[in-house]
Amino acid sequence: MGSYRNRPFMLQWPGSYCDTSSSCCYPTTGKPASDFSIHGLWPNYNNGGYPSSCDPNNPFDISQVSDIESQLQTSWDSLSCPSSDGTSFWTHEWDKHGTCAESLFSQHAYFQSALNLRSSVNPLGGLSAAGINPDDGAYSLTAIQNALTSSLGHTPGVQCSSDASGNNQLYQLYICVATDASTLIDCPVFPTSGCSSTVLFPSF
Repeated sequence: MGSYRNRPFMLQWPGSYCDTSSSCCYPTTGKPASDFSIHGLWPNYNNGGYPSSCDPNNPFDISQVSDIESQLQTSWDSLSCPSSDGTSFWTHEWDKHGTCAESLFSQHAYFQSALNLRSSVNPLGGLSAAGINPDDGAYSLTAIQNALTSSLGHTPGVQCSSDASGNNQLYQLYICVATDASTLIDCPVFPTSGCSSTVLFPSF
């Protein structure tokens, strides 16, 4: 498989999570901000594959991140139903992905790294600067990719989903990060996009 050469940092647009046929439930802390939120930070192989659930003996422990819990609730919130405080989401992400980086990061360092990454990028600002806003409008996928590349300094993967009416919409950003979990890099491979040439950017 090769070594873990990159760590995709996944951001998701809440409007595209909530307008599907499955709908969503706001966190117990209330409606999240209208901004991209963290989905995960995943150790990946250069061929696009990834290890998972690497250490069942190192389960997520909320006490390890108690000092950054409020930040996690803001930036790494869960929109799944029923409403939650995010703990089950963080548990899933640590158990499935974080344990595969435990040789480099403690639980606290893993989650702090993701929060630091989120603070260091502003994809919504980059899109807005190019006149691309979450206003339920249709935008060129090329324009979205160009705006994000200009903002991030590297080209991210862009993933789309379908809303309840079947319209193609901007959903996730796949931003590649070096093994230090802080330096943005060019992606060795991109995930399946699922995007058409024109996509909606739903409001939230």
